Amino acid sequence: MAAVIFGLFGKRPDRMAPVNALLARIVAASREPALYLEGRVPDDFEGRFEALTLHVFLVLRRLRELPAPAAEVAQDLVDANFSYLEIGFRQGGVSDVSVPKRMKKIGRSFYGRVGAYEEAFASGEPGALAAALGRNVSPQADAEALARHAHAAAAQLAPLDLDGILTADPIFPKFESSLSK
Repeated sequence: MAAVIFGLFGKRPDRMAPVNALLARIVAASREPALYLEGRVPDDFEGRFEALTLHVFLVLRRLRELPAPAAEVAQDLVDANFSYLEIGFRQGGVSDVSVPKRMKKIGRSFYGRVGAYEEAFASGEPGALAAALGRNVSPQADAEALARHAHAAAAQLAPLDLDGILTADPIFPKFESSLSK
């Protein structure tokens, strides 16, 4: 079903199938119960958006480091992510008139967070990512544990090539492993 939906707007389903499968694994990782229980990410739309954005960012960051056609895959992943979010709005009862406004706001939020997380990673400053996560996710979230998880996930993604990213399952370490460090 998702492959059909995501393949609708001119992209061939066979091209999108691996991207949709990747997005499904990213979504599954972003819904890991420990993120919400131990990581204290709020279990509401905003919290789930924050968890998804963090995980999508980590994959996009690795894809940006790889040679072509990784950039095309990254764009397809962003497109699939926004289609997924739009479907969530529609299934949640948001009116057709309101969806574009909400998507515009979501887009600004997504790209703002991607920029903040990239800046934090690039700074190399201890605590920069935790600070960015604390500002964006929620004041009650365990930003330090989320940052440890993000760094562990980035380390797990680092050796993967494009095929490895498209097939890795699981693609991220379990969040619980980030708590004890």
